[in-house]
Amino acid sequence: MSSVPVKPGLRLSVSEWLSSNQQLSAVAGHERRVSNGIRQEGRSLRNETSCTTSWDESDTSRRLSDRLWDVARWKEALEACARKVDEEMEALTLSKEQTEQALAATAVPLEVSTECVTLREGRRGSELVLDPVDEQLKQEVQLIGRVQQVLQQHVDKAFEHLCVLQEVRHQLTSDLQNKMDALDIDMSCLSLTIKSPEISLKTNPTRIPSGSSTPQEWGQFSQYNVLQAQEAMQLSQHMREDTSLTRAQLQNELAVQWRATEFVLRKRNHDEEQARDQLQWQIQNTEDEMMEMEDDIKGLDVDLQAKTSNLKLAHTRLENRTSRAGMDLCRDQVQHGLVNEVHQLKATIAALNQKLSEAQKSLQKMKLHHARMLEDLSRKQEALSLEQRSMNTRSHLTSASCSGRSPVLLVPLANSSGRSHLQLLAQ
Repeated sequence: MSSVPVKPGLRLSVSEWLSSNQQLSAVAGHERRVSNGIRQEGRSLRNETSCTTSWDESDTSRRLSDRLWDVARWKEALEACARKVDEEMEALTLSKEQTEQALAATAVPLEVSTECVTLREGRRGSELVLDPVDEQLKQEVQLIGRVQQVLQQHVDKAFEHLCVLQEVRHQLTSDLQNKMDALDIDMSCLSLTIKSPEISLKTNPTRIPSGSSTPQEWGQFSQYNVLQAQEAMQLSQHMREDTSLTRAQLQNELAVQWRATEFVLRKRNHDEEQARDQLQWQIQNTEDEMMEMEDDIKGLDVDLQAKTSNLKLAHTRLENRTSRAGMDLCRDQVQHGLVNEVHQLKATIAALNQKLSEAQKSLQKMKLHHARMLEDLSRKQEALSLEQRSMNTRSHLTSASCSGRSPVLLVPLANSSGRSHLQLLAQ
């Protein structure tokens, strides 16, 4: 007969089955109690976190508003300081341009003074003297050189300080730009709500960005920028005042030196004119004396020739009388007279020769001295011409509309109208 197949496995008893059902019911009841507790706690947590979140959001908005006010206050302070820096840069630039114009205006006086020195170096011989004009001209050249050096130093200092102001201006502009960016960002954050479409979760938003500063450091940074700008502006004002005073002082020194040089130059020109006139008078008198001396030399030469003929006659008579013969070769009165005549003629001829030699030497000396005087006159006339050329050259320093006044060596630059003000980079 056939058997009923049996499923292999562990078989539970009825009691075990009942025990399993009771255990499932107990676990289900426990899980429901736990779930109910969790639900109550969840509702309480939702109410609490909703209030906390609402309060935190409101507090954050208030802090953003306060922060916006602080940033806006510093933005206005930075803008006002930047405008003052721009104005000071304009003033310092104008002062620098005026100083550069004053420096350029010294080129003509220096050229004139140097040309006068060069012209007077063309004097020759005894006219090349170290007179007061040379001293004053050299002092004038040295003074103008010193003036140019001082003015160039002020120009360089102004340029360097303009760079400092520009750097300060850049710091203010950078800080101002950061403030405006911060205002834009914080205003955008203040306008965001939970319904804004651009909100999203970010990766690690609570991190501390590198380079972050504390509120104290933030305020001190802007305060430092403003203080640096104020110090730079104060130094620039002192520099402009010092430059203006220096220009006026140098102008006065140049004017005084110009008058002193003009005085000694005119005095020297007058002295040279007198020396030239005196030398011309001496030359004229010497020429007259030379003409008279030449006439006297001709007279001495004629007399000497005549005395030589007389001597020849006496010599011939004496020589012819030696031909007498015998007792007739007698040293008679004629012989003694001829001998005395010969001695007297020799003495006369010797005296005439001596005087003729002295006259010729004197004439030669006068001719040499006359040549030297002519050469000296030529040098004096050339020196006088150089002095007059120097005076004509220096006439370029005088103003055509101001006779008898010192030349305007330093011409201040007029205020450049229409100069565009520097604009804030943040605007």
